[in-house]
Amino acid sequence: MGAPIHQPTQAEGRKPLGIEHNEVPSTKPARSVSPKDGYRLSSRCYDAEPNPMLPLEQRFLERLLPSVTGLDVVDLGCGTGRWLETLARRSPGSLVGVDLSREMLSHARRKIGDAAKLVVADCVSLPLPRSCADLVLCAFLMSYVEDIVKFAEQVRRILRPRASVFITDLHPVTTSVLDWRRGFHVDGSFVEIATYSRSIEQLVSCFEAVGIHTDAVLEPPFGEPEFEVLKRAGKTETFHAASDHPAIYILQLGGKTHRSSKRGTTLPIRTLKQLTGARVAVGAQESTPANIYIEDGRIRSLGRGGVLSRTPASEGKRSVDLSGFLLLPGLVNAHDHLEFALFPRLGKGGYNNFVEWAEDIYRPGSPPISEHQSVPKNTRLWWGGIRNLLSGVTTVCHHNPYVEKLFSDGFAVRVLRDFAWAHSVPMDHDFAQKRKNADPDQPFIIHLAEGVDLQSAEEIGHLVRKQALNDRTVLVHGIGLDARGMSLLRARGAALVWCPTSNVFLFGRTHTRETIQALPRVALGSDSPLTAHGDLLDEVRFARVAVGIPAEALYALVTTSAAQVLRLKNGEGTLRIGAFADLIGVRDAGLSPADTLATTSCHDVELVIVAGQVQLASSDVLTRLPRSVTTGLRPLQIDGQVRWVRAPLNRLFSETQRHLPGEIKLGGRRVGHGLTA
Repeated sequence: MGAPIHQPTQAEGRKPLGIEHNEVPSTKPARSVSPKDGYRLSSRCYDAEPNPMLPLEQRFLERLLPSVTGLDVVDLGCGTGRWLETLARRSPGSLVGVDLSREMLSHARRKIGDAAKLVVADCVSLPLPRSCADLVLCAFLMSYVEDIVKFAEQVRRILRPRASVFITDLHPVTTSVLDWRRGFHVDGSFVEIATYSRSIEQLVSCFEAVGIHTDAVLEPPFGEPEFEVLKRAGKTETFHAASDHPAIYILQLGGKTHRSSKRGTTLPIRTLKQLTGARVAVGAQESTPANIYIEDGRIRSLGRGGVLSRTPASEGKRSVDLSGFLLLPGLVNAHDHLEFALFPRLGKGGYNNFVEWAEDIYRPGSPPISEHQSVPKNTRLWWGGIRNLLSGVTTVCHHNPYVEKLFSDGFAVRVLRDFAWAHSVPMDHDFAQKRKNADPDQPFIIHLAEGVDLQSAEEIGHLVRKQALNDRTVLVHGIGLDARGMSLLRARGAALVWCPTSNVFLFGRTHTRETIQALPRVALGSDSPLTAHGDLLDEVRFARVAVGIPAEALYALVTTSAAQVLRLKNGEGTLRIGAFADLIGVRDAGLSPADTLATTSCHDVELVIVAGQVQLASSDVLTRLPRSVTTGLRPLQIDGQVRWVRAPLNRLFSETQRHLPGEIKLGGRRVGHGLTA
């Protein structure tokens, strides 16, 4: 691959990963130097050279790293401080960077100042105290370590219980097949840095021998960002040569870091243990072929089964081959009213505020409200859960009282309970006290500025005066916020839940792309079918097509950003080690996870898993599943399409049809019982 290749951004550092094809002759013969001499010679030019490995590593590794807030982090082979600079902005307890090259560390010091302690040392003889690290990084270092056994022993010595280790490097198989060499150019000749060749299996074995097990093995290939780096360097042939090969590997190692993940009083017995053959979404643009291993309802490990430890063959009895599928994290619906899932849209639109709408449609003694309200509430709540399940939602925020007996064990989806709420300023005059009574770690959620008139715009002032607007406040809708209101929202660190189709139906408008992108904390919600169109996936597609929100931003609004807004703490919205095993499966069309999600409807969702248990499957997926995990799934017709769902459909249809004779619609879609509509 030519000269030392480096990502030309401010996020610089690490080992120079110049890679040269032997088949392309240099103008002068190559010479080989030791890693210490190589980095001494290249330290001045290292950060200026393009390197496609660094953006590739950063894109994937950032999705795997846990929150480092309060953690003691050690970066082994820190080079010029790329990761130190990044992690220093994330409030770690402490940062230590270790490198053999004084010259590389001098560049790191200029970047990060006193944010990290820098140590000149050989990584096989670390001058660090025992049990000093919660997280250890080793980026593009392993090929330069001669004694890997001593290195593993040193890492084990500095690790605390339950700590994590992340290791990245060039992929050894690809390096061999494509004859890559690592180094840099000086005076027209390629100076090669001596490396030690070993397989991923050998590396894993060394760490296993000292008691550090492997949780994740990712082997990502180059993507579009790396093509752009190579194109600017005039090395597009390198991209094409490597297109069918993994460029790097990423290992996550350590001890168990997760807690029990029981959804209710007991964890389902018939949960899946292995998902094999699929492409797995690591981020909005990042995905890789990998197997997922589940334990206690959480993701235990991720990667190739032959490399991962603790993978007993007996788990194959609860394994499913999902070849041809893309697995996405289960979606997070930040706002719904589950009990209204069967209702049709009510009202005519053109309202100034939601109070006008409520007064217009509320006729409790007349159809259709009287008919729908006669359906038992728990039955209606179940239909709300199914509506979410069909669209790939695994966690939903229900803006109404939590029904312990119904939601805590065996419900269709996970219903959020750790939050405080009030309905709205006009309809809940006790909102300030409810906000005050909230636990310190809980979000406080309230409908606000749901209208387009002056009264709606002024509602945020009531929150300010009652000291109810801060970084724990989550405002639902906010369509009436003017420039001052938006400024207050941002200044106080509050979040917004956006329900675009409901806004448009009621008021003829919703937030613009510019407004949504200017807010640091936003999540997407489906609201209820009383005003919204369809489900959460319909909201995603509407926001993409009608509002122009980029696919990558939308992906965050129903995964990571939604989890952050709702202060979820169990990896919701991600597929990472220790997270809830909540995921959805769709046919793999070769698109990025974000582009896939932006064009997906409920008809495309063929698998939904919550805490390792299959909650929904298409007929095709059902034939792939072991019989032991399909018990309890029942066929449901949705617009003529069959989905097998884990729900008491006999009872739900019986209790519903008793009060709603004729056609039943769920979120506007026709549903039927059994295999024939």
